[in-house]
Amino acid sequence: MNLEPTGERLLVDAYQASAERYLIYLFHIAAYRFASQHIRDKRVLDYGCGSGYGTNMLAPMARSILGVDVAEEAVEHARKTYSAENLSFRKVNPDEELPFEDASFDVVLSFQVFEHVTDTRRYLEQTRRVLAPGGKLILVTPDRRTRLLPLQRPWNRFHVREYAPAEIKTLLGDCFETVTMAGMGGNPEVLAIELKRCQKTKWLTLPFTLPIWPDRMRVALLDLIYRIRGNADRATSVPISFDETSIRIEADAWPSVNIVAVAQRGAR
Repeated sequence: MNLEPTGERLLVDAYQASAERYLIYLFHIAAYRFASQHIRDKRVLDYGCGSGYGTNMLAPMARSILGVDVAEEAVEHARKTYSAENLSFRKVNPDEELPFEDASFDVVLSFQVFEHVTDTRRYLEQTRRVLAPGGKLILVTPDRRTRLLPLQRPWNRFHVREYAPAEIKTLLGDCFETVTMAGMGGNPEVLAIELKRCQKTKWLTLPFTLPIWPDRMRVALLDLIYRIRGNADRATSVPISFDETSIRIEADAWPSVNIVAVAQRGAR
């Protein structure tokens, strides 16, 4: 059984090992490509930048772009790997407010982060605070409809909760004046790789992801599975027959592997 790779903070080289992992990489690339239409000449905060590859990808288009992450090792990797005059990286403390003045940014990116957040209201309020009037939050998070059974808890042991689009729209609507929703879909043959992976994993982990388990127990049991399978799941580099053009972000995308939302702060 293949759980999601432990590299929640994506290292590009690690995603060349299999078609499944490469597809996850392409989902990340698709999110940053989508964001590129919103960030030209803007002050951008990549809130949860991970290893920094996507932050660096957008730097040529932005006025300035700052990548922040809670993991010191991720920030250090980004600093050593990527450089540009308008690009910087910084560690932030997850238990404290964002260390930036009000209205410091025009766009905030939150890609594959929201599912890790316990206090989502505080997270969104902090995001709104650092956005200038008229600024945008672009949020991408897994779509639970294609990953989980009803009431099932996440089988990714790093995720606190996964959401359906209606839930995301409600949460964003409580903090932002305008919310536009889309899904991440694409070529059916390519998406079938991810859907098959999710289908297999949600059933194989079902005994440990039922809502009757305390969250600590769920994580411990999933950790055990990963330790058992982790060393046995080392794939070698394989030829890939698809690329980022197989992934599309559309309003009515189905099946949708990720929710894509653009929330805009009012002009005042």
